[in-house]
Amino acid sequence: MDIKEFKSRLANQDMTRRQMVQALTAAGVALVTMPVTRKLAQADDNQATYFTWSGYDTPDFFPGYVKKYGASPNLPVFSDEQEAFQKLMAGFKTDVAHPCSGRIEKWRNAKLIQPFDTSKLSNWPDVFDTLKHINTADQGGKQWFSPIDWGNTAVIYRTDLVQPKEDSWDLLWDDRYKGRISMGDDITDTAIITALLIGAKNPYSMTDDELKKVKEKLAAQKPLVRFYWSDATVLEQGIASGEIVAASAWNGTLAKMIDQGVPVKWMSPKEGMLTWVCGAVLTSNATEVDKAHDLINALISKEAGLWLIAYGYGHSNKKAFAEAGEAALTKIGLPADPSEHLKRGTFSQDNKRLEDLQQIFEQVKAGV
Repeated sequence: MDIKEFKSRLANQDMTRRQMVQALTAAGVALVTMPVTRKLAQADDNQATYFTWSGYDTPDFFPGYVKKYGASPNLPVFSDEQEAFQKLMAGFKTDVAHPCSGRIEKWRNAKLIQPFDTSKLSNWPDVFDTLKHINTADQGGKQWFSPIDWGNTAVIYRTDLVQPKEDSWDLLWDDRYKGRISMGDDITDTAIITALLIGAKNPYSMTDDELKKVKEKLAAQKPLVRFYWSDATVLEQGIASGEIVAASAWNGTLAKMIDQGVPVKWMSPKEGMLTWVCGAVLTSNATEVDKAHDLINALISKEAGLWLIAYGYGHSNKKAFAEAGEAALTKIGLPADPSEHLKRGTFSQDNKRLEDLQQIFEQVKAGV
């Protein structure tokens, strides 16, 4: 992506947080140090501070807080959870942060977060129960994590050009479509997809033998791959043109293809979709605790949920799902009642072998 395209898409808010991070990282820019949106450039001591992903630092995501306090919270942003973790460990002060569920235990063990009081959250009863208990979120009978946004990584394919043998990730290894397959360049997803196919007991903590099988599987796929995608817009262009007929993808890609009238299907592989859930935590060094609770309450509100569903992702509020309607949910590949759907997903966790997997993937792409 050249600088002209980057500026245009940034101005039009046509970039996902991952795309923005990747573009800025490639340019050597630290996202957390620069104001990239119309949000606050300096802290307001009268407001809570919300440390979040770029793209979610908008009043549309916490309208209840803005209505109550007449302003947005302070909105420093981070590029990824590891950066956020390191900054908090170094003493950065915030009231609420926005990690994903796979980081709850790590942040709690590092004493970066504290439980919050659900009785202060009027919207808490409207949160899907499945998400309230995810991945030690309610350890010890205390609530350490409030789920907010969630989505899937699954298979998308052109229905006019592809005939799957079955609903399986293995479609992305089907030599009938050699040269017209795309796979994500992010090993955190791609490794888990491959691990599911090779039958890894725990995809997030693989043995050396399982890592060897993953490398062999990825190497077998490489000759079939047109390109490894890191920019969803490039993938979407490939699918629309027919250059790509099957790929791993996020919910937002499905919505854009439907908007463009491209004949596609969102597959639920028999091995399971990948599901990520991110949310709010109350930090241990929070100073605006009451306002932090109000902010969390706003983030899990129906109004925030409706905005997020229109943005292309799932939300934790049941009423938002009901009001959004089946058509809007189908457009992003989500059912009207996601409870069973969520139970079937493979939820993101800390990957114990991530460095090894990154090295393996680079070797595969280099043909080593």
